[in-house]
Amino acid sequence: MFKIGDVEIKNRVVLAPMAGVCNSAFRLTVKEFGAGLVCAEMVSDKGIVYNNEKTLEMLYIDEREKPLSLQIFGGEKETLVKAAKFVDKNTNADIIDINMGCPVPKITKCDAGAKWLLDPNKIYDVVAAIVDAVEKPVTVKMRIGWDENHIYAVENAQAVERAGGKAVAVHGRTRVQMYEGKADWNIIKQVKEAVNIPVIGNGDVKTPQDAKRMLEETGVDGVMIGRAALGNPWVIYRTVRYLETGELIPEPTAREKVDVCLLHLDRLIALKGEHIAVKEMRKHAAWYLKGVRGAAKIRNAINECETREQLETLLLHFVEEVENRSETDAQAV
Repeated sequence: MFKIGDVEIKNRVVLAPMAGVCNSAFRLTVKEFGAGLVCAEMVSDKGIVYNNEKTLEMLYIDEREKPLSLQIFGGEKETLVKAAKFVDKNTNADIIDINMGCPVPKITKCDAGAKWLLDPNKIYDVVAAIVDAVEKPVTVKMRIGWDENHIYAVENAQAVERAGGKAVAVHGRTRVQMYEGKADWNIIKQVKEAVNIPVIGNGDVKTPQDAKRMLEETGVDGVMIGRAALGNPWVIYRTVRYLETGELIPEPTAREKVDVCLLHLDRLIALKGEHIAVKEMRKHAAWYLKGVRGAAKIRNAINECETREQLETLLLHFVEEVENRSETDAQAV
């Protein structure tokens, strides 16, 4: 357990904020698998300030998700402060997080996301202004640097702490690396040793064993799991259990995967309506089935599904095939 400001995080496993994925339906599903903290996908500061309808819908939080960190992004202090004030007063988020790690060009072109990493003084300035304007704890999610010649992770984390930030999450890659190459856990360790606020490590945590190794090698307070949780909320539960007891729980069956996938689908329908939800759910369904024998064959059929009924029928039929095949294989032995 650790604390971010006055917010208690009950274990050391955190769901990363992933754009286009971490809406309430996904977060709640992951929360039920035991995540100590879930983070919402990044929301545009200008979208909030200008009352954009789609942006404001992204601020919805189910009480069962809490504690929750809501992430905003932007390239200007003035609009970030205004957006943070809105989140502070008008949402039930527990923590306000500032995105200083997104590597995507359309974000960095606006001086947002990873662009902040080039100037610790600017980071101090904006975090101090936000901390001063809100009551909720303020945190920052960042990368180790812009490129290998501009790695200011320690200075940037110290700037966050000096400005009153209550925690920092560090992805062990540079902006130039995007999601390729290896995450540098050694720099995450240097950050942990340089500040007194909680540090959450992120990057290359794909298994419960990876999480344990990161905690041991870097000394971080928490581990953040991102892409490994796509279609696989079990990785959260298995990691929490492994860290607490040393027990490695088996991977889920195909039936368990489909049952949770359909639960996730129904939550997404409740959130966005059937038409949008089913389209969005296609990628998730493919993720849920990853690693199941024969899943590649039905990927095209998944991408043609337009209704809940079509998707459910397809998935349940596939599971029956998998189970029948396993039974046949077992009898052959």
